[in-house]
Amino acid sequence: MAELTVTRSIAELPRDQWDRCFPGELESWDYYRAVEMADLAEFEWRYFALQEGQDLIAVVPAFITDYRLDTTMQGPWKRVTEQINRRFPRLLALRLLSLGSPVGEICHLGFAPSVNETDKVVLLRQLLAGLDHHAADLGIGLLGIKDAAERDGGVWQAATRAEGYQRLPGLPTAHLPLPYASEADYFASLSAGTRKDLRRKLKAAAAIRIERRHDLSDVRDQVMALYAETLDRSQLQFERLPAGYFEGVLRQLGDRASCFLYWAGDQLVAFNLVLHDRDRLIDKFLGMHYPAVPTYNLYFLSWMTNVRFCLANGIANYQSGQAGYGPKRRLGSALAPNWLYFRHRHPVLNRVLAVVGQLVRLDRFDDELAPSRREAA
Repeated sequence: MAELTVTRSIAELPRDQWDRCFPGELESWDYYRAVEMADLAEFEWRYFALQEGQDLIAVVPAFITDYRLDTTMQGPWKRVTEQINRRFPRLLALRLLSLGSPVGEICHLGFAPSVNETDKVVLLRQLLAGLDHHAADLGIGLLGIKDAAERDGGVWQAATRAEGYQRLPGLPTAHLPLPYASEADYFASLSAGTRKDLRRKLKAAAAIRIERRHDLSDVRDQVMALYAETLDRSQLQFERLPAGYFEGVLRQLGDRASCFLYWAGDQLVAFNLVLHDRDRLIDKFLGMHYPAVPTYNLYFLSWMTNVRFCLANGIANYQSGQAGYGPKRRLGSALAPNWLYFRHRHPVLNRVLAVVGQLVRLDRFDDELAPSRREAA
């Protein structure tokens, strides 16, 4: 049996061997190192690895946090639970040890190239057993897996079923294929109504100056103000990122990360942090000054800036992340399902959480997920 290692820093694992388990992955060892060094106050990091001799054969990141059971709730019920939380701050929170990352696009489960599909299930079960033992050592009851991708679904389902996990739908990831030679070809792929609307919106945005940056030191405060303004409008909040995250990702990933700045005169009205390589662009975070949004159509301008960057650099896939699915679908995106898995180590609490999970599942509160819910069914 392979030997299990649990570390607090990815720096304790060989960079080349980690990345060998994730060929072509933008959220690589460097990305997780930048996240780790950003010092997100509400999270502790763990990395689970299986080794044979000196070689990594299976790896997955993990985190520890206080998880609010109403995190996925929206609308009137969220206001009720907020009031409960203000009076009884510990009532709705459980200590959680979860595979995945609060700032990862998916739960990055990686295997050495020599590992076959059957052995992946065996190794994942060993990782899940290690997760359970580590949680027991720390006195943590709730175990989770955040955003297990559908592409790895067979491995996840086989291993988690055997270990007693329950599954709920997570937020899908939006992908826009870009097999186009030009912007005109992309426009031709959209409906007539969407083409007309998008051209009108871009015309209103013509006054905006766009700047691509790898260093935010002179605009750090403005960027963080836009980030806070955007986060405060979101009903789904799992993490609050410090400035060190944005600066660290740009520094650690080098030419694989960029930040687009959007200026209206001398005022910074939006920023967009993206990761990119020859095959894919990942839209990580878009921050906007909301009074300027309807004037300049900043969301659609940012979308087309990323599309144009992809087309100019031969990048065939624009990954625009989670939430805001309505406009993303109209602009040509498809949705790739992600799944949440959970299990409480106490049998009675595990049964209670099974009921709670059905009440707070994401697709009960987001109408934009209705089409993907029907497709999954």
